[in-house]
Amino acid sequence: MTSVSHHIPDHIMVAYVAGSLPHAYSLVVASHLSMCDRCRTRVAAHEAVGGSVLDSYATQDVSGDLRQRVFDQLDDPFEEAPRFERSGIFPAPVMEALGGLPPKWTPLGMGVRQSILSEDDQGTVRLLYIPSGQAVPDHGHNGLELTLVLQGAFRDETGYFGVGDVEVADDDLEHTPIADDGMPCICLAATDAALRFRSFVPRLLQPIFRI
Repeated sequence: MTSVSHHIPDHIMVAYVAGSLPHAYSLVVASHLSMCDRCRTRVAAHEAVGGSVLDSYATQDVSGDLRQRVFDQLDDPFEEAPRFERSGIFPAPVMEALGGLPPKWTPLGMGVRQSILSEDDQGTVRLLYIPSGQAVPDHGHNGLELTLVLQGAFRDETGYFGVGDVEVADDDLEHTPIADDGMPCICLAATDAALRFRSFVPRLLQPIFRI
């Protein structure tokens, strides 16, 4: 198991366990959990606390009609959803988002590529491919960004992030991530708002690349 130094913050973990975290971030958290023993243990603890809270609630009687409708739905035949396994550097949740297929990369310039896995009004999650030694243009954030390293590593003003590490960036952080020397850095990144680029060219191309 990879040694992980940067983990999911507690408030995000609680939202994930409660089912209130938007899909884009949930995909990053689920992928991190598949790589991090410590955070899987934390999730189990939060789930146990949540179960205890539910057990403390008073029971509520339901009508016979509602009970029968539930039983009828359980009797309906259904197709079991396909199960996905980890493939190479991609955890099972990423493979599910990819539909079991390789990523379809779109060039962003300077050798950087992206593959958007999901996009809705609550956020976007994408794979990013950054060549070794390449810097991502200096930028800030208009919301929350979670970035999970799947291959290689990068460093920025806040530290060093290797495989399994998650960087949490909010609107207070402006940084210039640089892929470490060696193999290309591949990350899974979720955002809920457009980035703030300083340079003119990235700002010009931003609507086209949906970043």
